[in-house]
Amino acid sequence: MARKKSKSTGKGSRSLFISILTYLKRASLWFLALSMLWVLIYRFINPPFTSLMIQRGIERKFDGKSWKVDKTWRDYDELSTNLKKAAIAGEDAGFVHHWGFDADAIQKAYLKNRAGKPIRGGSTISQQTAKNVFLWGGRSWLRKGFEVWFTVLIEVFWSKQRILEVYLNVIEMGDGIYGAEAATQEYYSKSAESMSKRQAALLVAVFPNPRKWTPAHPTNYIYYKRGVIMRNMRYIRLPD
Repeated sequence: MARKKSKSTGKGSRSLFISILTYLKRASLWFLALSMLWVLIYRFINPPFTSLMIQRGIERKFDGKSWKVDKTWRDYDELSTNLKKAAIAGEDAGFVHHWGFDADAIQKAYLKNRAGKPIRGGSTISQQTAKNVFLWGGRSWLRKGFEVWFTVLIEVFWSKQRILEVYLNVIEMGDGIYGAEAATQEYYSKSAESMSKRQAALLVAVFPNPRKWTPAHPTNYIYYKRGVIMRNMRYIRLPD
């Protein structure tokens, strides 16, 4: 009798394992299909919002402030050439040439972080776009894995122009301010179509931390970054 019970228990465990494996396989296939569909949709339709916009709006409400998501979409051709060059020069000089990941930047960031120097990421514009549009805030290995996956997808299904367009329209540029048009209206009282080199470089200089820095009151460090970006802009080629 004991042997029959043992065999029965073994069959039940194996059956459960197969069921779980089948479920995970189906869930993975659904995720792959839906994520690819999501990316394809956003190739033609502009993302209406991001999780960060919602998160920041909720944070403002908890702080007793009004809900604020200031954004106005501008198509690629409506964005200043100076701004597009400044963004690439300041954030991802190899943007036109790589396939979503910059191995040299990742290695340098890893070595700096390991040496205890100020933490700096090695994320490309493609990675930042994937993170901003498709994922939630915070840091974890799971989120990084999803970031890699969505970066691959947008590099496959979107053009470089589309990636840069989406990036410059959804990136956080101040308290409740998202995208180039809302930022240039706020800081320069003009459209993102007509930015000078100095204005574009100054705006991009605050991209890494727009809640700490602002083009309205630049620090000496921000002025220094603006100068570096302006010098590098002359070598930048925009995507075709």
